[in-house]
This record gives sequence, structure tokens and C-alpha cells, in this order.
Amino acid sequence: MTATLEPEVGKSRRRKEDERLITGRTRWTDNIALPGMLHMAVLRSPFAHAKIVSIDTSAAKSAPGVVAVFTAKDLDPDSSIGMPCAWPITPDMKAPRRPVLAADQVNFAGEGVAVVVARSSAEAHDALEEIDVEYDELPVILDMEAAIAEGAPLVHEDQGSNTSAVWKFDSAEAGTGGNVEEAISSAEVVVKRRFRQQRLVPAFMEPRACVVDPTGTQITMWSATQIPHILRVMSALTLGIPEHKLRVIAPDVGGGFGGKIGVLPEEMMSLLVAQKLGKPVKWNESRSETMLAAHHGRDQIQDITISATRDGQVTGLKVELLANLGAYNGLVGTGVPILGAFMFNAIYKIPAYHFACTNVYTTTTLTDAYRGAGRPEATFAIERIMDELAVELGMDPLELREKNWIKHEEFPFTTVCGLTYDSGNYEAATAKAKQLFDYDGLRAEQEKRRASGDKVQLGIGISTFTEMCGLAPSRVLGSLDYGAGGWEHASIRMLPTGKVEVITGASAHGQGHETAWSQIVADQLGVAFEDVEIIHGDTQSSHKGMDTYGSRSLVVGGIAIVKAAEKVVAKAKPIAAHLLECAEDDLEFANGKFTVKGTDSSTGIADIALAVFAAHNLPDGIEPSLDSDATFDPENFSYPHGTHLCAAEVDTETGRIKLRSYVCVDDVGVAVNPLIVEGQVHGGLAQGIAQALFEGTEHDESGTLTTGTFADYLLPSAADLPSFTTDRTETPSTTNPLGAKGVGEAGTIASTPAVVNAVIDAVRHFGVNDIEMPLTPMRVWHAMRHGTTGAGGPGRDGAGGGLGSIDASGGAQ
Repeated sequence: MTATLEPEVGKSRRRKEDERLITGRTRWTDNIALPGMLHMAVLRSPFAHAKIVSIDTSAAKSAPGVVAVFTAKDLDPDSSIGMPCAWPITPDMKAPRRPVLAADQVNFAGEGVAVVVARSSAEAHDALEEIDVEYDELPVILDMEAAIAEGAPLVHEDQGSNTSAVWKFDSAEAGTGGNVEEAISSAEVVVKRRFRQQRLVPAFMEPRACVVDPTGTQITMWSATQIPHILRVMSALTLGIPEHKLRVIAPDVGGGFGGKIGVLPEEMMSLLVAQKLGKPVKWNESRSETMLAAHHGRDQIQDITISATRDGQVTGLKVELLANLGAYNGLVGTGVPILGAFMFNAIYKIPAYHFACTNVYTTTTLTDAYRGAGRPEATFAIERIMDELAVELGMDPLELREKNWIKHEEFPFTTVCGLTYDSGNYEAATAKAKQLFDYDGLRAEQEKRRASGDKVQLGIGISTFTEMCGLAPSRVLGSLDYGAGGWEHASIRMLPTGKVEVITGASAHGQGHETAWSQIVADQLGVAFEDVEIIHGDTQSSHKGMDTYGSRSLVVGGIAIVKAAEKVVAKAKPIAAHLLECAEDDLEFANGKFTVKGTDSSTGIADIALAVFAAHNLPDGIEPSLDSDATFDPENFSYPHGTHLCAAEVDTETGRIKLRSYVCVDDVGVAVNPLIVEGQVHGGLAQGIAQALFEGTEHDESGTLTTGTFADYLLPSAADLPSFTTDRTETPSTTNPLGAKGVGEAGTIASTPAVVNAVIDAVRHFGVNDIEMPLTPMRVWHAMRHGTTGAGGPGRDGAGGGLGSIDASGGAQ
């Protein structure tokens, strides 16, 4: 008799995939070597904006090892190929063609102008230096406000404007709330602030890469991508390749964070070059190319107005954004601010709301989704303005939040944006966070330091957040003019020996899918965790999928697996009844066994799988297969939430910041694997804190990226971050059978405003109400001496230019 297995969901299992990922015993795209494979390198423009007068490739063609050199006219003679944008947010949105290679004009520093193909990567890169390109420089457009000013030079002359689109939401017009202008004009208190979301680089561990093999009857592409299924469809549409003749494989991928969600010009180049030469071609970028030409994230100017009564009841919120698209529309970058539009109201009962976003073209690398995609920007703005409102009202910032947030007994709650939050308990998460943080004790210490004039001041930062996870409901996405659905697909194959193969359309790049999915299937089918194999990332074996982004893997892809498992059990039930000689209604299924009610007569799912394989004794008309698939399209987003508290010490003589403690209590619904949840939170915190204190791109006046290496673009190491105190509360989601809510982006979304609020709180008595991110010591020092600094504050030079000048751990200096 089979022993009863312990439940897997909720168990902190170490990840199955770690053995190969951590030791490097796996296949990354750059590990792939095919017979006769050639190597591709891309020549990139040193200018941000220029006409291409001429390109002389003759010397490069005769360089050692070079097989071919291509320009735009060679790859795209008719100039008909344009990179796709899947999100036309308005009917009149401008859509300048982004070429595979620039033909007549370059619009950002790093845009590709020629390709060299050689027998080795070194030879290809050496030959790039032999290409002679003559440019005629054009005016550079870097500032968003200047870009949309009357008479501004244009990035794309044929578009007539640097404004791509204007998108608006108004609660009065939508019938979801009141008139925000009336709320503001009649308010007892109005606070206005401008916040700057700096431009960030998704610094994944593995640079982008792809290999294309055109031999045989089917083209195979390996790519370090988050979206193999979308890449296949978009490649077919962009290049006219029959979709059934293209196979896309995402092998193990070393991180993405949204930075590998695009359909890349280099992928299209590789396909075109491989087809022209009839040989396999590999392209992999250097880290400097990643910084220069891979898409960037964030980059917004946020003008926020909030109104309230004198006793702290918020009455209205007005948001006006400028969003920098860069030189072109990304795959979904046009819609990133729209994802944030529905989250500025956050956890609060705001009765009137207006949002307007202007997407702007500049001569910079394009922006697209980066971890959180719109929701971190929204959370930052609302959590910063709530602190500013609390100061204006003379209230404790937590007291103000509690006065305005949705109470647990009010769920489900329809927000001023029309979204329905299904469940939550902000009170419980906050109470636990306050206890772990010693909120009252730290406030008392802060008062003592302030009164004594201590040169090291203490600040407390708060972020009480929610987000919409599981980018999915297809009807909602359709209403927003998104170019695809949000469903996810899964298949389950029952093998004759009782083992299980699960095929998922969610393509992992470090999230632990193989472990978590195995736990789900083990519980659903009553099989051992070790008996489940997860197959993903290959459009030939996983023929349907919408891939991985927007914290959708578990709450959409995981539920598709649950639905497929339910179908396996349903298929097995009549066979079990036949084998046990009973009616189907007399059977109950639990722990992998069908048991006749009231007896000990049973048969296991593994026994049924073997019986199906033999097919010797099946009921009449029953197909000899338990294999099942399912496609799940949720009816709603899921809404994780949490309370993050940060204590920061600021040396008022140097501007140095030390994160003394960081506590977060997140509610992600039911956690399938708490260990993975904690890892996701830790990673997210590192990225959010990095935005607050360390990261940010800079360009010089000519549009050259001056933070193009890790010597200039600051990333924190573990030594630069504090030890995090993490915990969870649990209010299960009511919109899916697992009760899960998603966790992949929570830490990033919540942490940035918590840290910035802490630093501002520490130095507010110096007349500071904002400091532009990243909060370098120089910027903090300057703000204390000259008052607040917002967008356009002091730069990253001097004391702000070195990682060693920031102490976030109490260790390295």
C-alpha cells in the first residue's frame, strides 16, 4: 500500500534547478556550438542623432576570418522591416519604424549600422574597426520637457512631433469616482510635488544572446529571452517566416527582470544573416553593449497633486506624467505607464482621481518593461506624496495611511480606477511589521537624536503597497488595446511508470518554476515531488504559451497546471471505477488514490496510468490516455500587498546613508514554496533599494551614455545591503484555486519609496522635502545645505560618484 505523501504546497523545498544553475552545469545560449557556426558582431553608432552619409565596408570584408559584412540595404533592401510594438495605447499613437539596422539616420547612441560575420567572435569584433561610417550630426534631444516644447528639434522628422501619444483616465468620466478638479479646488489641504524616476539598466547576469540554425526544414533559434512563444510569433510576422517553420528555444536564461521581454533587432539580424548565408550564426553581446543598446527602464517625470481634509481624509489625486520612450516604441514600453495608471490609488479609498500620461521620444535608448513595469513608479509617487501630506497635516505617516486605506472587512473593494481588489488585510501586515521593526522605539530614538543635534540623524520610511499581478485577463488587456491575450497553457503527460511530465507555457529565467510546479502537481495528483518533470522554454515541446513577465507565472501559468491536473483526474475516474467495479459516484480521490467510499478498496493514479498504457481492460469508448491540457484566462488580476519599513541613518556632515534596518511583511496569498518567496522578496528588495541609493544612467550633452560600465553605473553587492527581516501574512486570493497572488515584483515595488522616505525623514528638518534618486551622499549633503532637490538636482560627480562613499550595511566604506 502506498504511503500517504505530505502536502507539498507550503513546503520550503530547495529548488530542483539549483544543482545545475548554481554550478553552471547547464546550457546557456552562449554555450551552444554548432558545426560550421559563424559569429556575428554589430557596429553601433557613437552618435545619438545623425544622418548616415556613407558606409564603407570594403576593408572589413577583407579582414582575417570575415565571411560577410551587411548594412541595412543588404538585409532590408526595401526598408520594409520594422520592429514590432504590441501596445498601441491610442488610435493616433505615433509609430516610427524601428529598423533592424539604421539605413539613413541613427536616433540613439548604440543603434546598429552594420553587421560583420566571421569565423570567430574575436575576428568579427576586430573587423568592426575596419568599417568607415561618415555621419552628419543632428541636434540631440535628451530632456522630455524640451522635447515637447514648441519648435523643438524632432527625433523623427516624418512624425511631426516628439509626442508619441497622450493617454488619460478620469474617474468622473469613467463613472468610478468624483471630479478631481472640484475635489482639489474645494480641499482644505493641497500638496503638490514633482518626482523623478531616473532611467535604469536591467542588469541581468547573462547578457543577451541568440543562435540561429537555418539548416534542415525548420529554422531553430536559441535566445536568452523571457518570451520564446511571443518571439516566435513576432519573428514570423516581422520577417514573413512561416510560423510552423520556426522553432524558438529559451534554454536556461540568466535573469531577465523585463530586460529580455523585447523582440530584438539583433535576433532579427541573426535570422536574416543565417538565412542569407545558409549557416548557423551566433550573436552575443558584451556587457557594455547591454548597457548601451539593451532597453532601459523607468524614466518618468511625475507631477502629483493630492487633496485632503484637515483631519487627513484624502479627497482627490491628480497625476500628470511624462514618460521617456527613448528613440522608438518598445514591444510593450508604450503601455508601461498605463499599467501604473491603475495603481496610483494604491491601497487607499480615494474618491476622485485623474491620470494623464504623455509618451515622449528622445534620442536615447528605448525604454520598456523593467521589474514591476509601471507599478513601482506608481507606488513611489503615492507613498512619497502620502508622507508629504502627513507632514503638511502634522500627522504620523502611518496614522494617515491607516485613516485612508481599505479595511479588511471592506473586501472585495472596487477602487476609483474600477479594479476590484478581492482580498487583503493591510492592518494585519502593518501590525506585524511595526512589531518586528520596533516602530515606536525608533520614533522615540529619532526624537532624542533630533533634540540633541546628533550629527547622525535617524529617519523612518514607510511603504504600504499593493500591486496588480498576473498580467492576464484577456478582455481587460483587449480594452486597453494590448496586442495579445493574457491566458496561459499547460499540458500534463502521465507516463506508464506513474511518472509525470508537465509542459508549461511559462518560460522560467530563474524563478524556480521547476520546483514550484512540481509541488503543485505532486499535491494535485498525489505523486512524489521527485516524480514530476517540468518542460518549458521550447516552442516545439511547449507549443502554446504567453511566457513570463508581470508576476503572472504562478497565478496564471500555475493555475493552468492545476486545471490540467483536474482533467487528468477526471479522465482517470471512469477507468478507476471500471477497475474497482463500482459506480463513478462511489469514488473519492485523495492522495493519488481513488477509493470506494466506505471501504479500503482503492487504486492509485500510477496503477491507472499503467493500465491505460496496456489498454487491455478499459471501459468501452474510453480513449487510452490520461494526458490532458488546459488554457487558463483569469477573470481578474491578483493583488498582493505588504508593509515595508526602513530605518536609515544619515551623517549630516558627509551625506552618508546607512540602512540600519529593513522590515517587510508581505501578503502574497498562499505561498507554494516559502523559500522561493523569500528569495524573490530579497532579490526585489535589492533592486528597489538600488534604485533609491545607487543606480541611474547619465548622458553627456552629446547624448553619449557616460554610465556605460559597472565602474560608472553603480550596482550594490550583498555587502552594501542590510540584512532584511521578512515575514508574511496570508489572505488567500479568491480568484484562483490555489489562493496565490504573486510575488516576483513585490520587493522592487515597495522598497524604493520606503528607503527614500526614510532618508527624507532623517533630514527634513534641514528644509528638505525631496532628493532626486539615486540618493548619493553628495546629493544628500547638497540638499541639507541648500534645501530640497528635485528633478535636475546635483549630479553624480564628486562625493556621489563612488560606491564606497555609501555605507548601507555598516561594513564596507
